[in-house]
Amino acid sequence: MPRFIVHNEAPNIMNYNLNQQSDKSEQKASNLASLRKLISLIGEERINLIKAFVAIFVNAVLSLLGPYLIGYTIDKYIQNREYHGVLVFSAILLALYIVAFVVNYLQMRMMGGIGQRMLFSLRNAVFKKLQELPVDFFNQNKAGDLISRINNDTDKVNQFFSQSLMQFIGSIFTMTGAGIILLLINLPLGIAALSPAFIVWIFTRFISPWVKRVNAESMQSTGELSAEIQESLVNFKVIVAFNRRDYFRKRFEVANHDNYSKSVKAGIANNVFTPVYTLAANLGQLIVLAFGIYLIVRGHFTVGLLISFIAYVTNFYNPLRQLAALWASFQIAMAAWDRISLLLSLETNLLVVDDPQCIQSDSFMTFRNVSFRYPNGKEVLHKVSFDLERGKTYAFVGPTGGGKTTTASLIARLYDATRGFVLLDGKDIRSYPPEVRSQKIGFILQEPFLFSGTVRENILYGNTPYRNLTNQQLSEVIAEAKLESLLERFDNGLDTVVQTAGDGISLGQKQLIAFMRAVLRKPELLILDEATANIDTVTEQLLDCILKNLPESTTRVIIAHRLNTIENADQIFFVNSGKVILAGSFKDAVDLLLHGKNES
Repeated sequence: MPRFIVHNEAPNIMNYNLNQQSDKSEQKASNLASLRKLISLIGEERINLIKAFVAIFVNAVLSLLGPYLIGYTIDKYIQNREYHGVLVFSAILLALYIVAFVVNYLQMRMMGGIGQRMLFSLRNAVFKKLQELPVDFFNQNKAGDLISRINNDTDKVNQFFSQSLMQFIGSIFTMTGAGIILLLINLPLGIAALSPAFIVWIFTRFISPWVKRVNAESMQSTGELSAEIQESLVNFKVIVAFNRRDYFRKRFEVANHDNYSKSVKAGIANNVFTPVYTLAANLGQLIVLAFGIYLIVRGHFTVGLLISFIAYVTNFYNPLRQLAALWASFQIAMAAWDRISLLLSLETNLLVVDDPQCIQSDSFMTFRNVSFRYPNGKEVLHKVSFDLERGKTYAFVGPTGGGKTTTASLIARLYDATRGFVLLDGKDIRSYPPEVRSQKIGFILQEPFLFSGTVRENILYGNTPYRNLTNQQLSEVIAEAKLESLLERFDNGLDTVVQTAGDGISLGQKQLIAFMRAVLRKPELLILDEATANIDTVTEQLLDCILKNLPESTTRVIIAHRLNTIENADQIFFVNSGKVILAGSFKDAVDLLLHGKNES
């Protein structure tokens, strides 16, 4: 006798809305933590990064040797008119500068390659993550914003890595070395020279979170603008049909104005460091000049040391001025990375679980006390229970919004039940790996999804056993499945070009391709969700004959509004107001359907 455990009370609902999650403070990491996570993602480039860092360090050391040698040459040789020493040290300086140039060129080449490989890996990682996420995720996020994260945000990160990171690290090395040398040459003068930098550090620490935040808002606004454009272009036929260009024009103007204002704010934020850093550099040089001349007059300093000191001050504050622009670039990259890492941190809620041994059922598909609701929505299904036997045809009817498509989605495990259990062939449907489940269950949607390409390429999508067949062999397979009459509807047969946009083939023809693709998979359970809605009556009868030729063990689930589509079903279920009721005869189903429409 079948036994069932108590239905699951743990809701399986996740908020996948990226824009809502990005507003939570716990999602925001420090710049250092974000940078560590980013570098860990490109761990295979670690050796190349180390080589580049060594090259930067060598370049910084060579650059810092120059001012000391110049000051030494002035005090030792120029003041004593020993021109031979001047020529020797000039040659040494020239050699240092040539070596520094070569080292700098090599590290720039290395970082250019690292940046492009990182962009390639990062986009692959984001796209792979998108493929792992459930349908629920795509229902909660706009396609345009996701495209912006893949294209725009990853490019911002790449620009910083390939163009700015080495300058950023090099500036820090040079600044640190110059600061240490300044303190070693003369401690009081060094402290005085570096005092403006302390003010800059406080300013930068205070203003950086604001800069990062406004850049994140600007990128989010860019994503929303992309989403608005994508939505308008996809629905352009509807816009023209209803003559509502004005409506979408206003929507675009609102999104464009929001993007403009946030971009202006981000531009101001990104340039706020430059004048402050320049002022600090000027103050530092002025302090050194005044204090240095005073020390020379008192006999505590030499002219050569003062020149070297001014050069080191320049070596300290010039990189600091470069950091003004580089720090803004860093904040942009970190804001972009936060958006990307938030996406990469998501996990699917459709996990494969162990099948509890105490759940048993003799039916091919079983619903037991199944309840379901969408995130932030009301309950669509409430404690639904029914059984589907192998080899029978079942119809689900009911008013629009009653829960028919939701029921079909739970059968195919596009979602998991909020509560209760769905069993497939006597096992918890969650225990099947995705590839096994998709082989067992076929799904034909009302609006078929096709790729740009040919009829052959679309039919073979998901049909791995037929991948290497020739057109002749594939045509024979199609004939065996009694689908050749559908293929004849296309002028060039398997080589007919399919365009996902435009007027290449009709919606009905696209539905036929989706039908052939699903039937050739030979699923054990085939779901047709309004699959004949865009097909004429003659073609619908043809499809009905093809369905009858499916193996006797194939279970069919039909969701339809046309009554003639469900007339020959073995059992009919009426779906409305969160309940699934066995309707009984075809006449009873018609009465329930009419009654349900009147109530709604």
